[in-house]
Amino acid sequence: MDHEERVILLDEDGSPRGVAPKEGVHHADTPLHLAFSCHVIDERGRILLTRRALGKVTWPGTWTNAFCGHPQPFEHIPDAVTRRAHQELGLALRGIRLALPDFRYRAVDASGIVENEVCPVYTAVAAGEVHPDPSEAMEHRWVEPADLAGALTSAPWAFSPWLVMQAEQMSGAGGEIRPEAWRAAA
Repeated sequence: MDHEERVILLDEDGSPRGVAPKEGVHHADTPLHLAFSCHVIDERGRILLTRRALGKVTWPGTWTNAFCGHPQPFEHIPDAVTRRAHQELGLALRGIRLALPDFRYRAVDASGIVENEVCPVYTAVAAGEVHPDPSEAMEHRWVEPADLAGALTSAPWAFSPWLVMQAEQMSGAGGEIRPEAWRAAA
């Protein structure tokens, strides 16, 4: 059985144009590919942040949203979100919703590795405890929305660039992070 993770390569217009092994995609000339990002909220309205493991290829040790990933060929993205939540965080989700269907970004980390993704953004509610895989996330914290908004404003360099960009697009007027809007986004 083939267990190699693959990513879906995309044309500039977002149309699939093939697949490639995930291990060989992220480098200084990363091709455009499909990914997803998920923000997780608990019953109290706190937002889950994770700190990327030091072994990650891009942005190791950086604080970010709950998790990200790549759907496999022929896998529906909400199914990939559920799969990665379990793999990375040992976490079950409920209320998975599409929040930013057209999010796309390109960013270069300090090592020169490029992220170049069409990355629909989802929100979900945690349905259990977080049990991170240490090869994926070295720490996690539940944070109040106002605290996260303040940190993103005062120290954006301490977070993944996609978290900063997504939070800007998902926040209300005045930049406040409103979990109820994230949860209700469709």
